[in-house]
Amino acid sequence: MTAFRSNVLPVNLAILGNTRWRWPPSMRSCIISHSKSKVCANVFCGAGRECAVTEKGEPSCLCIEQCKPHKRSVCGSNGKTYRNHCELHRDACLTGLKIQVYHDGHCEEKKTDKAVAASPIVCYLANRNELRSRVIQWLQNEVVPDGWFAKGSNFSDTLLKYFKDYDNGDSQLDSTEFLKFLQHNETAINITSYADEENNRLLRSLCVDALIELSDENTDWKLSFDEFLNCFKPGFNPPERKCALEDETYEDGAETQVECNRCVCACGNWVCTAVTCTDKVPAVEKTEGADQEMTEEEWTRRVAELNKHQETVEKMKVSTKDI
Repeated sequence: MTAFRSNVLPVNLAILGNTRWRWPPSMRSCIISHSKSKVCANVFCGAGRECAVTEKGEPSCLCIEQCKPHKRSVCGSNGKTYRNHCELHRDACLTGLKIQVYHDGHCEEKKTDKAVAASPIVCYLANRNELRSRVIQWLQNEVVPDGWFAKGSNFSDTLLKYFKDYDNGDSQLDSTEFLKFLQHNETAINITSYADEENNRLLRSLCVDALIELSDENTDWKLSFDEFLNCFKPGFNPPERKCALEDETYEDGAETQVECNRCVCACGNWVCTAVTCTDKVPAVEKTEGADQEMTEEEWTRRVAELNKHQETVEKMKVSTKDI
């Protein structure tokens, strides 16, 4: 019996030695979690941040990826209502703004003699980059290395599978198809910057447009597979565009006011509310005819001019670089 075992054991070891093993997802997450808890044991991160392990195995404080879903609304010093304290501090971390808890509960609507529209819901660079990082992480977790008896799938293969699943047959993904692709993994798309779920859904749609704009080379608001792949290439660093106005550039998150409407710089574009002004509110910068109320058509034209000016400034930058 002993001789039989000594003959079989080397054969089994040889088989094991030539086999490429891949830990099951549950065990991989357990190992990663154990490694993280060990590396981050003595690391303290501020509010809205959490300790993560870098590729070099070093601790690093990053913005919290996802807050716990419990609801205890708070009003921020920026006048925005958050689902809980964690969401407030997380938003402060993502936007780089100093936001404090003003009081518990929803923010009260400010009553003023002159109605000024609240800031529009926008997808900031931080929102866009966070969503992109989540999708890349999700796809990388589905990559399967080649095994002994079966061929695996690389990052491109995995992305192509999803592209074919959600393409309607025209070999392109529009914003609706792109959103359906993201909804395949609710965890990846679960961006909750607002207390109101309807606003969060709008935020996700806006971030889809921001992602499409990243790699839409022919500006048709649809992505071919090559454009789709370029959007999620792990080694690609998305550009951080600024907004231009009156020969000045503005950082992401900057705001300006035109009559009773607010405009916010988001992902290199000015995004404005479109409220009909009943009272005259002095603009930040007065121009000829600024004391007259704008019609809807004039307002649309004004917003278009802002973004056209933005495009002109960027083209001038490119021309300067070429020279």
